[in-house]
Amino acid sequence: DHNLLKETITAYIALSLAFGLMSQIALLSVSLSCRIFVVGIGFFSLCFLMTSLGGQFSAKRPGDSPFTMRAEVLGGQESRGVLRKICDMLEVIMKRMDVLSKLGNTTDTHRLDELSSALDRIQPIGLVERIQAIAQNMSDMAVRVEQILQRSMAYNRVRDGAFGQCEIPKDPRYPDCPSKMDWMRARWTSDPCYAFYGVDGSDCSFLIYLSEVEWFCPPLAWRNQTTTPTLKPPPKRQAVFQSDIGALMEQVGTGKESLSFMKRRIRRLAAQWASAARRLDDKLRNHWREQKRILVHVGFLTEESGDVFSPKVLKGGPLGEMVQWADILTALHVLGHNLKISFSLKELHGFLGVPPGRGSCPLTGPLPFDLIYTDYHGLQQMKQLMGLSLRKHKCHIRVIDTFGTEPAYNHEEYATLHGYRTNWGYWNLHGQQYMTMFPHTPDNSFMGFVAEELNETERLNIQKNKVKNMAVVYGKEANMWKGKEKFLAILHRHMEIHGTVYYEAQRPPEVPAFVKNHGLLPQQELQQLLRKAKLFIGFGFPYEGPAPLEAIANGCIFLQPKFNPPHSSLNHEFFRGKPTSREVSSQHPYAEQYIGRPHVITIDFNNSEEFDATIREIMRINVEPFLPYEYTCEGMLERLHAYVQNQDFCSPEAPFPPVNSSQTWLGSAPSPFNLLPNSRILTWASNASSFSSWPPLTALRVVASLESESCVKACQTAGLICEPALYRFINIRETFSALDFQCEGVESEKNHLFPAFSAEHAECSLQQDPLLFSCAGSSAKYRRLCPCRDFRNGQVALCKDCL
Repeated sequence: DHNLLKETITAYIALSLAFGLMSQIALLSVSLSCRIFVVGIGFFSLCFLMTSLGGQFSAKRPGDSPFTMRAEVLGGQESRGVLRKICDMLEVIMKRMDVLSKLGNTTDTHRLDELSSALDRIQPIGLVERIQAIAQNMSDMAVRVEQILQRSMAYNRVRDGAFGQCEIPKDPRYPDCPSKMDWMRARWTSDPCYAFYGVDGSDCSFLIYLSEVEWFCPPLAWRNQTTTPTLKPPPKRQAVFQSDIGALMEQVGTGKESLSFMKRRIRRLAAQWASAARRLDDKLRNHWREQKRILVHVGFLTEESGDVFSPKVLKGGPLGEMVQWADILTALHVLGHNLKISFSLKELHGFLGVPPGRGSCPLTGPLPFDLIYTDYHGLQQMKQLMGLSLRKHKCHIRVIDTFGTEPAYNHEEYATLHGYRTNWGYWNLHGQQYMTMFPHTPDNSFMGFVAEELNETERLNIQKNKVKNMAVVYGKEANMWKGKEKFLAILHRHMEIHGTVYYEAQRPPEVPAFVKNHGLLPQQELQQLLRKAKLFIGFGFPYEGPAPLEAIANGCIFLQPKFNPPHSSLNHEFFRGKPTSREVSSQHPYAEQYIGRPHVITIDFNNSEEFDATIREIMRINVEPFLPYEYTCEGMLERLHAYVQNQDFCSPEAPFPPVNSSQTWLGSAPSPFNLLPNSRILTWASNASSFSSWPPLTALRVVASLESESCVKACQTAGLICEPALYRFINIRETFSALDFQCEGVESEKNHLFPAFSAEHAECSLQQDPLLFSCAGSSAKYRRLCPCRDFRNGQVALCKDCL
């Protein structure tokens, strides 16, 4: 068989070589580039056949990769000599082709002479005739090769069966075992991870893998099952606040301008973080905090994702994401957690401990982290590495998501059926596993970032040195200035205008001559400019960045345009494809809603009279520097501490209502709710049974929306925040009766607007799928049941009893 195999491989190689050579001769009249391409095809065919045939006929030995080609299969020294000669022949051909490629102005006759000379040097007499003879026998040889393969596979099956141990078990508890065995026989070489786990092409190795690594076949009685001991979870450790950032700076690393930017920010704010940690420690009164094992994988900065951000750091590119990631890293470090940081696919692979390959094989051990913070790019990379294991471990993941992901877009099946499918979303995570830059999507968790705080001396100096007629424009890129000449001219009549537009050699023509352009400024110089300016003005883009908060914190008034109609994924290109239907009413809705006048003024920039009057008003009023508590270092530490210690999406929730719910509701009415005096708001009855929950049930306020009103809006109107974690406690028929809704029938259905009441049909509808509990969304048909909650002053992410 080995002699036949050697003859067959030699024939394939010779045929591949002949294909390249004869194609060269036949195509002399065609362009030179095409002929070189054909030689390349011949060379590729040679390499492919050598590799694939070598892998098919490799002798099976313990530990061999399925892609190993052994020398003895090719016939020892003789075969190696043949292959070496063929490689030498190909090298001469390629060198001669290189010479020919430089003879662009010579005649075809000259080229033919050159090629003939090359063939004379490498072709023994009669080679063409021999190739033709080999080609005539190729069909017979292919049949004989197939016969060898079949005999080899039959031998393996007989060998395995001889032990009487590797027959496919017929166990009704494992119905997929036979089909999985068939799949492994056909496809086990499709991913190197199978060989990593000891699969070698035999039925025994398939059964061992399918019973011990995966779960499709029953455990084998003859295997020593003690080889995979049950690993105990590591002991819990107490987290201790830490102010030394040395270890963090070392983990962030070097090599990219984005990383240098993040390290400069971490270093600049280190003292403020340390001071904030001391204050929070006093507030928590040394409360025991568990130290978590946390992986932070910044996917958008990996080379594998394209990393378009790093090259633009010094050219006016967006910095908001890097600001947020730097603050997340610092906050987790200062809180005292065991932190690992990854900026590449290689680092991620090493930290996760996944087997090599394409993600077809699961993780066999426990996930080595309690929490993983990443972004959408990182989530896709984790899927690539972890494969099916991602489904098992995704409850540990937190996704940093600037603009938010609503439940209707997150639920893969629902999004596909109802037109919410986008390039993002559809990961079937819990809505609060997504973490946003601003608290605009209550269905998600609000992560945020920090702005620098001023000490008392700095605040006094700012108020003394403010220039009342000085404005700074929010727009580092020249294209942001296009079409803004009209209101810039009005502003120029009253104020001196400063810009920070990036340019390399020439001043950007989009920036009017009356604007004093400083170019791109380092953070500290930009702060000094903001401390002098009275006005910070936005052009409508970028949306929801950190710069307006930094300007307000330095004593500026932020003037921004109102959008009418609001921008959304339905009418604006920037939001199209994002997994949210949120309507953005201005450039910075958080500043408009949560800060407001006098620090933030939102007007229609197309109304010249209103714009002119507003500029005059701004010059008259005085404001002090202002920074919301939730954007201070202490505020972010407090919020992230609460999330890390309390949010748990891995432990199964107790069923609600419980089976014996009739005995659960105490009091005169069979309901767990009380109606607040002089209102239409329900609270959890103090005499009702308590259930474990975070936020706690003491924070719950139940509100019924109006038709065409979302729960986000309904809760805001009541001075509250929608809290999706409490939905399961109001998704019961007793809520409808407590709000005096008369239900002719109660149905359960998958709909992101439910639970809700339809007045037209007197229908009450409950939510069937907890992943679709959603604060967002409205319909003219329904009045929605909304779980609202109170919130701490300056910290909308946390209820009053949430710490």
